Amino acid sequence: MTDLIKVQELTAAELLKNFDVSEEAEEYLVPDTAPEVSINQLINAGLYPDAIKLLAHGLPKREAVWWACLAARDIQSPATDEDNVNALIAAESWAKKPSEEARLKCKVLGEKTKHKTPASWAATAASWCHGSLAAAGEPVIEPPQYLYAHAVAGSVTLAAVLSDPIDPGKIFVRYMAQGLDLARGGDGRVED
Repeated sequence: MTDLIKVQELTAAELLKNFDVSEEAEEYLVPDTAPEVSINQLINAGLYPDAIKLLAHGLPKREAVWWACLAARDIQSPATDEDNVNALIAAESWAKKPSEEARLKCKVLGEKTKHKTPASWAATAASWCHGSLAAAGEPVIEPPQYLYAHAVAGSVTLAAVLSDPIDPGKIFVRYMAQGLDLARGGDGRVED
């Protein structure tokens, strides 16, 4: 029985069909169990980017995007440019109340910030949760089911590395604690 009540009721193997892990991570995966087992194994091995990917794919869309927002907010500073501030605010707004209008705003701001920052990836994750990937007036192209999770994992991982490029381990631990809190039904705001 898992205490990650928000994680989809799939095995790790079912989630792993949607992304690749590092070679080092493969020996720590327990495919035919709840994702929590593999997530914990990866954390204990210090393979945080792989654990982040697995958790991002297991979380529901809103919780996953909120996780990306928490990480992106963590590295915002007074020097953060206006476009990235707006991208993060848009992603947070979508996570609080998903709508097509909010999604489209996230799409525009994700593209405007060129997918180079955690805030940009958080906005992009929200824009990939539903709707169409195509431009307005073009035939609808629905996003692949787990595309949002790739952007979430990118946002969380990038935020950790930007926060401490030399030794992001402590930041990864905090971000994993946030994601796991969300998976347990919390709001992701954890104390250091």
